[in-house]
Amino acid sequence: MFSSVLRCFGGVFDIAGMQQRLQELEQVTSDPDFWNDEKRRMGILKEQAQIDRKCKSFFHVVEQAEEGDILYELGSEESDLDVLSEAGEVYIEVQKLLRVLEIEELMPEEADSNSAILNINSGAGGTDASDWAEMLKRMYLNWCNQKGYKAKLLEEHSHEEAGIKSCTIEVQGLYAYGYLKSEIGVHRLVRISPFDSNSRRHTAFASIHVSPDLDDSIEILIVDSDLRIDTYRASGAGGQHVNTTDSAVRITHIPTGIVVTCQNERSQHKNKDRAMKILKGRLYQYEMAKRQEEATAQQALKKKIEWGSQIRSYVLHPYKLVKDLRTGYESHNVDKVFSGELTPFMEAWLSLDEKNEEVR
Repeated sequence: MFSSVLRCFGGVFDIAGMQQRLQELEQVTSDPDFWNDEKRRMGILKEQAQIDRKCKSFFHVVEQAEEGDILYELGSEESDLDVLSEAGEVYIEVQKLLRVLEIEELMPEEADSNSAILNINSGAGGTDASDWAEMLKRMYLNWCNQKGYKAKLLEEHSHEEAGIKSCTIEVQGLYAYGYLKSEIGVHRLVRISPFDSNSRRHTAFASIHVSPDLDDSIEILIVDSDLRIDTYRASGAGGQHVNTTDSAVRITHIPTGIVVTCQNERSQHKNKDRAMKILKGRLYQYEMAKRQEEATAQQALKKKIEWGSQIRSYVLHPYKLVKDLRTGYESHNVDKVFSGELTPFMEAWLSLDEKNEEVR
């Protein structure tokens, strides 16, 4: 039972090809000249580490599956329900591990395994939209905690009445960008507004933008003359130093109009370095989105943050439902979704993207 499932997945997971690639990379790294080119070295070592981890994960699943087979055979021979129950638990764990490997195979882009920079911006809906943006911030922080990712708030702009106008979160962890890129787009909330004295139903919008946190193994050309760099006094929490010096940095990439800001660090130099790294990731994601738009003739990322452009709806009244409009995946347990149970939505989108590739 276990081995048959594993053999089927083995046809998708090219373990032989990966082992061969590891041997090729070992030969490359054994060359003394290999260590002279820093960017090439980082890229190859990164690829080597990723393939090695995947191979080890695969063989760990093999061991688990074989253990399950043994337990199942023993339980069947002895009619031992406890052993059979244990075999069932192993089976469930094997299925979970296989699912993780399967989803990672749906993330083929060079930057998919990287950490991510998550931006949340309130849209149409006034105070409700700002409150909605803050709800999304908590939802994604909960998801990061469930996935074991480290989340760091880089900047946040509060709304005058409630919630936030925008925020930027750094999400550190393997495949953080691969998962979170599925969230790019407009998110719509329908509920009885807590800010309406007549308790009427309101609709609010907020947008999510995600870019990879790139290392030097992925080269992005940025020309200094294409940049406008402004400094200003940081706002919000951070202590006296943050509020009395021009430590915050805003960088505008003139050709694309992309603007990034950073005010989390205490020095202007560190904020500039962080902002440049964010810009590098935004430019990478911009280029990937442009290529996809050209292939599909869609302009999803350029739509306004309002009606008709949402990717997911979160309805709290008159019924409770979270539905992804791209995949059709839905959940009636909105409390779990707001508590961070987003991975099923992400996996549905990644699987849909694979099906679209097959069609194309």
